[in-house]
Amino acid sequence: MTFNRRAFIGTGVAAAAALSAPAVRAGSHGKPRVVIVGGGAGGATAARYIAKDSKGAIDVTLVEPTRQYYTCFFSNLYIGGFRQLSSIGHSYGTLASQYGVNVVHDWAVGIDNDAKTVSLAGGAKLPYDRLILSPGIDFVDGAVPGWDVTKQNKMPHAYKAGSQTELLKAQIEAMPQGGTFAMIAPPNPFRCPPGPYERVSMVAHLLKNINPTAKILIADPKPKFSKMALFQEGWANHYDGMIEWVGPDFGGGNVEVNADEMTVSIDGEVTKVDACNVIPAMKAGKICDMAGITEGNWAPVSGHTMQSRIDPNIHVLGDATNQGDMPKSGFSANSQAKVAAMAVRGALTGSKVFPAKFSNTCWSLIDTDDGIKVGASYQATDEKIAKVDGFISKTGEDAALRKATYEESVGWYAGITNDMFG
Repeated sequence: MTFNRRAFIGTGVAAAAALSAPAVRAGSHGKPRVVIVGGGAGGATAARYIAKDSKGAIDVTLVEPTRQYYTCFFSNLYIGGFRQLSSIGHSYGTLASQYGVNVVHDWAVGIDNDAKTVSLAGGAKLPYDRLILSPGIDFVDGAVPGWDVTKQNKMPHAYKAGSQTELLKAQIEAMPQGGTFAMIAPPNPFRCPPGPYERVSMVAHLLKNINPTAKILIADPKPKFSKMALFQEGWANHYDGMIEWVGPDFGGGNVEVNADEMTVSIDGEVTKVDACNVIPAMKAGKICDMAGITEGNWAPVSGHTMQSRIDPNIHVLGDATNQGDMPKSGFSANSQAKVAAMAVRGALTGSKVFPAKFSNTCWSLIDTDDGIKVGASYQATDEKIAKVDGFISKTGEDAALRKATYEESVGWYAGITNDMFG
């Protein structure tokens, strides 16, 4: 299917199943209140759809600390030189002015599940009838020996887009001729399964133009990764001899870094590097722990409504969830947000809800006009969000198809960001 902005918005509405908890309606405070924490693909979409479709019947507050939100999806294309950083930055003005969302730029620092309030760093407390958490990811402490967030300016993760993305690109551009770029890839599960490998492709594209004798070293704890055959074919076609992937059989899971010395140790073998992208193991954003709704590193939810399996007054979206078969992606979060929005409206206003259906596509760019994709459709079961069917690009596709796939991704980006921010 070819996506453009109009088609995406017109066909992208997912519906929620019958609610698993009794309807919760506003008490003496008047209109029911929804608080949403996190203004990315999940949170911004949920805010817009609840406000738009409830036609003012629900008071919607979106809590997001940043005034300009940079999407992680398409941030790799900025590194590769295919986008300007400004093209992946978005504001919340339309959500506030056109849809009546109360946008609060602050940090959520606590949840009182019994009182149903969200505490903000600025001192305010926001009451809610339903709470939606879409905080994205945080990193597992100690996941990469020698690295923690205090080292992120020397060895950026760039897995939260914006200044980290700018920093990583600047460090790559400053590498000496013939230097070495290293990536420490994350273990499963993590945000955007093809993301690290698209990033390697974009780094290679950049280096081929400005530093063609440079080398790229990938230390990976996983024996295989998303679109592996497609990426490896593309690397051989476009960047032959530049990229070395070291999987777990050769020490890719036994890695240590030294940010001060700029070294990477793989299975005891130390390599001096000139730039290093450390992408650690991930977990749900910290606010989910504060709310007491995590098991292990993630927040389990019901696919029917995206309600927490621990607190039914809280819905969780996107990367933070343990929901089943869907990958952690912006498309997934946007799809889940529409299910949650319909479920919340049904709970608070009695509006009709429909069975939950979801979709996802992840596009990746390997080189100029060489786009690939993987995707699937999903449905909610009582156990999980279950994959129904899927598709993936094939090796050996002709240049015209690959170009069309890339152009499709550009249309999708325009559509999803309009769907999120209006």
